[in-house]
Amino acid sequence: MKTVRRLLYAEIARAVVFVALAFLSLFFFFDFVSELAKANEKGYTPLHGALYSLLMLPSHLYELAPIAVLIGGIYALASLSQSSEFTIMRTSGLGPGRALTALAGLGLAFVAFTFMLGDYLAPLSETRAASLKATYRGGFKLDRAGAWLKDRRTTAAGERSYSVNVASASAGGALQGVRIFEFDADGRLVSRIAAQSGRVGADAAWTLNDASVTEWDQQSATGMPLVRESKRASFVWQSTLDASVVAAAVLPLGTMSTLELFRYIDHLTQNEQASQRHEIQFWKRALYPFACLVMLALALPFAYLHARAGGVSLKVFGGIMLGISFVLLNNIASHIGLLSQWTPWLVAATPSALYLLLAMAAFSWLVRYR
Repeated sequence: MKTVRRLLYAEIARAVVFVALAFLSLFFFFDFVSELAKANEKGYTPLHGALYSLLMLPSHLYELAPIAVLIGGIYALASLSQSSEFTIMRTSGLGPGRALTALAGLGLAFVAFTFMLGDYLAPLSETRAASLKATYRGGFKLDRAGAWLKDRRTTAAGERSYSVNVASASAGGALQGVRIFEFDADGRLVSRIAAQSGRVGADAAWTLNDASVTEWDQQSATGMPLVRESKRASFVWQSTLDASVVAAAVLPLGTMSTLELFRYIDHLTQNEQASQRHEIQFWKRALYPFACLVMLALALPFAYLHARAGGVSLKVFGGIMLGISFVLLNNIASHIGLLSQWTPWLVAATPSALYLLLAMAAFSWLVRYR
């Protein structure tokens, strides 16, 4: 059995690596051509575009890992079947259950690799890619309304809540167009701080430059709020919003690891902000690597197809179609789940669960009844 596993693992691993390299080459070409259209803008050269395309490869590999495992597994198993090697293994005692168990070990190795890739290498490389583009594009690309954060603290004057808006952020971590609105426990506006730029320190202290501070005193003698406005060249605002929380709000969602997503979701929940999108991303990040195991189980029935049922190329084409349908279903489920406010873990698990049922159904039909 050890010899059989070694043969299966070697053949499938080589095929998966070949398919992954082919896909990565294709995606690098597409990214590089797209970046060439933006070259020579504000010093952004084709060399920067090539570097950006290289930095995006780990993210592409993470997204393509289940498809590469599926196509590579189908190619390797179909080739073994066509050369009658898999038939010899079956006559030598490799039953369906043992074959599935043998492939499960390789599938778990692909799961571990995909998890490490998506949790460490891909976020790091995507952060570098976003910083590279922000250096030559005038900062990180945000929505028209900028990035909004919320904070809540208990001060000597009572409970205070803060709404913070950041218009843009540079690659060096400087914030542009910072606005801070302070509200009391009754929801009344107490103060507003508007600054041209700012930076978040290690102790969550915001150092704001060219700040305009407007305060409303609710205890004035006339009963009308007394407005006081002052200009300050430098102003320090103490907050619980540290650099990691600000980076999570400014940087693309793909730059966050599973642990960072969990912490940011906790921050959003505590401040009563919408966290559905981040929860779906968290569960997708946690469950997506197991899709490699599902895809390997889906590839196994192709080894039991008779050679007359189609050549290797036809089976690989079928694997490509299955992989594309999995990606489409995965993306559609995320968008529909976000719009319909479905349970996040269910949204992330449904595509893999459906394809696992498909794999088991095909396995049972081909092995048990044919």
